[in-house]
Amino acid sequence: MNNEIYLDNSATTKCFPEAAELVCRILTEEYGNPSSMHHKGVEAERRITEAKQILADILKVNSKNLYFTSCGTESDHLAIAGCARANRRAGQHLVTTVIEHPAVLETMHALEEEGFDVTYLPVDGDGVVSPEAVAEAVREDTILVSVMHTNNEIGSLQPIAEIGRLIKEKNPKALFHVDAVQGFGKAQIYPKRMKIDLLSASGHKIHAPKGIGLLYVADGVKIRPTLPGGGQQSGLRSGTENVAGMAAMALSAKMLYDHLDEDVDRLYALRERLIGQAQAIEGVHVNGKEGRGSAPHVISLSVEGVRAEVLLHALEERGVYVSAGSACSSNRPHLSETLKAIGTPKELLDATIRLSLSVMNTEEEIDAAAAALAELIPFLRKYTRH
Repeated sequence: MNNEIYLDNSATTKCFPEAAELVCRILTEEYGNPSSMHHKGVEAERRITEAKQILADILKVNSKNLYFTSCGTESDHLAIAGCARANRRAGQHLVTTVIEHPAVLETMHALEEEGFDVTYLPVDGDGVVSPEAVAEAVREDTILVSVMHTNNEIGSLQPIAEIGRLIKEKNPKALFHVDAVQGFGKAQIYPKRMKIDLLSASGHKIHAPKGIGLLYVADGVKIRPTLPGGGQQSGLRSGTENVAGMAAMALSAKMLYDHLDEDVDRLYALRERLIGQAQAIEGVHVNGKEGRGSAPHVISLSVEGVRAEVLLHALEERGVYVSAGSACSSNRPHLSETLKAIGTPKELLDATIRLSLSVMNTEEEIDAAAAALAELIPFLRKYTRH
């Protein structure tokens, strides 16, 4: 067994070897600019067309409704800011939840400074927003609702289909954006069936390289470009396309979705195996739902009497890589708004680690990580001042 046990897959994933090889081949052999009219350009354009079709088939949408970005953060920003500014005449009210990723929340805060009115909805103790509360918050002047599919810190799953249905019943004109950065690749997500108008995804969360993201935009959605320029991608997202990243993201997605059910079942089994062993350790608490009520790959553990940063580095010395809360916004741990929102006791806010799995993890790695936790936590508790 490899001495390195990587359990920080919600931060980023190891690239599939096949995806890395494809990137190398495109960068060194098929390196044309897709805007060029010669053969190299046509070759690159074909790669983009193929990538969009693969992803469109997975989402069961038309490939013309897909746009590539640089990351999930850009996809979120383009969806929210682009639609808010384009639809301002219809209203200035936006709705979201308090546990969204900073890519969503910071965009909402910026829009508030532009004069938009934002409603931030609370969640229950498991980190789930009430669909009825979302519907109740929707008004005549609501132009967009943004709710994440899977929470990046505790793995809570939102009832997206029900939320989409209730939004459209209350105000058919209100747009529904879903940040699926943590959900894409681990769940079947069908925008049309779920009444989703805009959906964000990211390559490096599904074993593709960093630097590539995806945005689905439904027909008829008014959206203003946030990055004008040469007019690429129908003018919505200008800039020379990251052909290698696009192709690799499509390949990685296909590899995951070709046997999704089998992989998800295995991830849930690994998750329950780790949770079972962690709960046997005195003073360890699991945040969020257990079983199928949570994402298959995210585990949030609060550890009494041990600071998260201390435990993280102690595990690192054993070759086990985890994160303190979320690793998406900064390498400097901060008190999590999500943990506050679900009512985590104050003394546990800076004593919470996140372990996140991928299809590459094994039972042996899970057992070794759990053994390290069982050994380190009582030891650190003796010497850690809180």
